[in-house]
Amino acid sequence: MNLRPLFISALVFLPAVLPAQGLNPEKLLQPPTDTWPTYNGDYSGRRYSTLSQINSTNIGSLSLAWMHRIGVGEQRGSASEIKSTPLLVNGILYFTIPDHLWAVNARTGEEIWHFDWVDHGGHLTGQRGVGMYGDWLYFLTPDGWFISFDAKDGKVRWKIQVADAKLQYFTTMAPLVIRNHIIVGVGGDAMDVPGYLEARDPETGALQWRWNTEPRAGEPGAETWPNAGAMEHGGGMTWLPGTYDPELNLLYWGTGNPNPVYAGQGRKGANLWTCSIVALNPDTGKLVWYFQGSPHDTHDWDEVETPVLFDGVIDGQKRKLLAQAARNGYFFVLDRTNGKNIVSAPFVGVNWSKGVDDSGQPIPNVAKEPKTDGALMNIDGGGGTNWNPPSFNPDTGLFYVNANYGYSITYLTDTDKKPEGYGGSARTIWAQAALEALDYKTGQIRWSHFFPGKGGGRSGILNTAGKLLFSGDPSSNLIAWDPETGKILWHFGLASSVSNGPMTYLLDGKQYLVVGAGDTLYAFKLIQ
Repeated sequence: MNLRPLFISALVFLPAVLPAQGLNPEKLLQPPTDTWPTYNGDYSGRRYSTLSQINSTNIGSLSLAWMHRIGVGEQRGSASEIKSTPLLVNGILYFTIPDHLWAVNARTGEEIWHFDWVDHGGHLTGQRGVGMYGDWLYFLTPDGWFISFDAKDGKVRWKIQVADAKLQYFTTMAPLVIRNHIIVGVGGDAMDVPGYLEARDPETGALQWRWNTEPRAGEPGAETWPNAGAMEHGGGMTWLPGTYDPELNLLYWGTGNPNPVYAGQGRKGANLWTCSIVALNPDTGKLVWYFQGSPHDTHDWDEVETPVLFDGVIDGQKRKLLAQAARNGYFFVLDRTNGKNIVSAPFVGVNWSKGVDDSGQPIPNVAKEPKTDGALMNIDGGGGTNWNPPSFNPDTGLFYVNANYGYSITYLTDTDKKPEGYGGSARTIWAQAALEALDYKTGQIRWSHFFPGKGGGRSGILNTAGKLLFSGDPSSNLIAWDPETGKILWHFGLASSVSNGPMTYLLDGKQYLVVGAGDTLYAFKLIQ
């Protein structure tokens, strides 16, 4: 579909009432410096900071400034890992784990307030953070409740249920704020429920629109499913935050894998709009374009990884681009105005695919679908990467991803004509993590750093104008690389592996680097 750019005045980003100490919405349109106002720092998803006080020439003087250990102990079925990227607004950091939200002093790490939610059977798979509108925070609990707080004191303004935990939905994402829309999504695999994305009113939490990740009978895309019943149980979850282009007024989101998981015999067809990158109108929820990265997925490779936005040059022409390192092992670059494919290149093994077609879409290899006696894959059983945030550096023109190499065997365990839930599994037989730098014009790997030993890459990535790239390794080190060459410039041993996306901010003239590792938030700054 052809698009006409829609240029939006910054005035329309102003809330109806903006408290004096609240978030100035114009900060969402600027590079993050003295504020980190949303999950990825800004709408682009690049996780790139223009700050350079901490740089490649003085990185040796970077020292621990403070630590904040959350101290809530083990949670049901999950360690208390900080997977959220904190927001930084007016000198206060806001961060989460499942069932908990904290406000801490960004200068000292001292707690200002703490909210503790008692959920009823929610999945504690992780929590990615909060969204902010004016002086209000927005948080999703594991059992499907959407809660608004007063940021000053953590008092609950209202709570609304947006998903039913009894149906095995889980809600882990950091809400995304676009003007007067709070965008929230859902996760879930086990009970074959359909996915959706919603926009909620910041004042009341009322539903503004819902976009279903599977079509209904008679709608476009329905022809890619065998019947209405398959669509109604189809998956396509939306459990990670998307990105947004304010000039095009387009919201970009990655969707999850179809259900039943692994067992595809009851849902023949491409199964739209699962395992896709979609562009929606944020005011209406209407689909504008899509690109499906894994047609008829049978390997549990959701495509929810961040769709990163940047402008670049392709064949001598300036283009508005979107890039994603997908869990299926492919690196995709699209024209974000219309979804047309520019690059489809593997960054790890992809023998599940026979190659790509003329539209850049991978062609599934039927011989590598799960079997009762197993199918050998040249990719880690969990995929070539996972939810951990990537980064794009406009100075180097490189896209960075924590990749997982490996070999695995996939099994089909439910051979019924109408399978349910998890109809199979994957067993990794060898894996190694690597940090990779990809050329956005070709998808070629410009450099890579393989980590010793076993274990997947779990850290997010941050780039800065100080010619530094920050990420973690499987051995609990926080590391600074030269983003151009991949040379290690500095490292610091933590008590646990980095478990979130690092972020940085300028406060009182000093640049801080903040990272979560296990149950502790660490802040670093230069030794004076």
